[in-house]
Amino acid sequence: MLDPVNILLVTVLSSIMSVAILGSLRPAGIPGVGRWISAYAMASVAILLAGLQRLGMPILTIFVANTLLALAVVHVLEGCRQFFGLKPRVPLAYVGIVALAAGIVWWYWVTPSLGARVAVVSAFHAAIYTSIGWLALRCRPPERPVYSYRFVTLAAWLGAFAHALRGIMYGSDFVTQHGLLDYTPLNVAWLTLGILVLPALSIGMVLLAHDRMAERLERLANQDELTGALTRRAFLAQAGALLEAARGAAQRVTLAIVDIDHFKSINDRYGHAAGDRVLAQFGRIVKGGVRASDVFGRLGGEEFALFFVDVAREEAVARLDELRVLALSVRCSADASTFEHEEGGHGGLTFSAGVDELREEDTLAALMARADTALYVAKARGRDRVVAA
Repeated sequence: MLDPVNILLVTVLSSIMSVAILGSLRPAGIPGVGRWISAYAMASVAILLAGLQRLGMPILTIFVANTLLALAVVHVLEGCRQFFGLKPRVPLAYVGIVALAAGIVWWYWVTPSLGARVAVVSAFHAAIYTSIGWLALRCRPPERPVYSYRFVTLAAWLGAFAHALRGIMYGSDFVTQHGLLDYTPLNVAWLTLGILVLPALSIGMVLLAHDRMAERLERLANQDELTGALTRRAFLAQAGALLEAARGAAQRVTLAIVDIDHFKSINDRYGHAAGDRVLAQFGRIVKGGVRASDVFGRLGGEEFALFFVDVAREEAVARLDELRVLALSVRCSADASTFEHEEGGHGGLTFSAGVDELREEDTLAALMARADTALYVAKARGRDRVVAA
């Protein structure tokens, strides 16, 4: 039977299930999940209290229930902001909660008006749901699939539309009703929409959390954790795709193979922990000195590659020389002491590089082979230099 109390009880059960599902994601450490859990826990209590209105105690079943539910949806908004890396707190939302609470007190105890009370509450919820939907639409990372973010937007905007329409209808006295639990077709319709929106939003939160976990797994698979460079597989895939696109657009393409000088001796003399620090430092130097459009990958061990689109060979050589000079100025420490490369005679980080530009019928493998040959020429000439093929 579609009795309003039964509908509220189903909503409570769905909120409790949302808490359980979101709670299972908490160990993953995803930003915002903690706030989403507290939001649905508060919503469960608020809806349960609202379902007890026929027992009296309006201070609990009307004032506390509505204020707590408003706080719950604000926590959903804050969780979304935290998820997207924004400052969670929204001071204006708390001002809205105070205004909502004051409106409930005024239109229940001072000047009783169910229509005005519903209008105030609905306006608040419509504003928060609109903000949640806009946030999911605007802040989606461009490289991520759209489904999870669009789902949250649609669920939130459905809730906003329902609350706005409800507020207009009650506020304009289009609906004549004595209590929120009256058994009327229109009241049942509003509560049923509430059943759909809250669980739909919780599903959306779970989808966002799973997308974030998928992103982490993809990053682990495609990015070298120590240096921040792409893994060999990811580099070859990305460089191959960019090479074909550049060829189609008649853009110049240059590739460099880079090798850290005397890296084996660093590991042998100071240990692998020192070697890891050198690799990490090298990664920071390169990532800080190239464009966002340049592709930086780790081919293995101390060997790296840089892929430049719309850059001629001479320009790439100049850029690598700038990186080489920058690396020389960085002193690499092993434990508390400063080590010197066995043949370098200084505490700076040095590397050798071979560079070549794409030819008309080249494959990526052929281009890499020529750059690799140039790298060995650079090593034969004494290292710490950039050589064009």
